[in-house]
Order: sequence, then C-alpha cells, then structure tokens
Amino acid sequence: MFNKKDTSFEGSSQDTVIAQGVKVEGDFVSEGNIIIEGEVHGVIKTERNLRIGEHARIVANVTAENAIISGEVQGNVKATEQLELTPTSRITGDVEAKVVIMAQGAILNGRCAMPGGPEVMRALTPERKKTGRTKIATATEVEEPTMS
Repeated sequence: MFNKKDTSFEGSSQDTVIAQGVKVEGDFVSEGNIIIEGEVHGVIKTERNLRIGEHARIVANVTAENAIISGEVQGNVKATEQLELTPTSRITGDVEAKVVIMAQGAILNGRCAMPGGPEVMRALTPERKKTGRTKIATATEVEEPTMS
C-alpha cells in the first residue's frame, strides 16, 4: 500500500510496534511508521504510515499519511493520502482520505469523506459526457499497493 517515498514497513529504524497483548493509554505521536497489534486508548498520530492488525483494538482518533486497518477502531480516522479497510476491519466513527479502499466484509459505521471531491468530479466528467454515466474505478484499475 505504501508506495510513496520510502514508506515500507520492514527494516525501517523509525517503525514503532505495539505488540499483541500490549495496552497503551494516552496520546501516541510518531514521525515514523506505526504497527499496532495490541490495544490503544487515546489519540494516535503519525506523519507516515499506520497499520492496525487484525486483533488490534483502538479507542482513539487516528491520523496518518496512509493507513491499513484490519482490526477494530472506535474513533475517527483521517488519512491524508490513502486508507485501506481490509475484510476484517470494523470502524465505528467517521473516515476521511483522498483514496479509500474498502474490501468486501469491512464494516464502517460512520461517514466517509474524500477531500478533493471537485477535482474527482472534474476528472469523471468526460466519461459522463460520453456515456451519460459516471465511471467508477474497479479494483483492477486501481494501482496495487505495495508493502515492501
């Protein structure tokens, strides 16, 4: 998923991992990538990438550049670039990202906002003028994310 700049999760000295069985309470702020497999209550902010594992439980508002969510989040999620909800993700709260990828089985109880709406609509307008319908990209037309 994280194909901008050097955004890989593996081998980065700036990765922070909260392992399964670990509970963190309070504001959690990082400049590097964050991988959460445990439990966090409070606020999560990173300038880079966030991955929330399948067994993770988050009760927090979350902000990241890119995020992959596979676990449970109770709170709002803001990704300045891309947000991916896997089939096991469960979010109770609002989400906001330029690009949202939601897999079949993902649960979102909240609103979804995608800033840049006017630019997106302008990009879709030529297709609509030709066919009278708006073309929505399919999974095969979307650039495949990489997790190097």
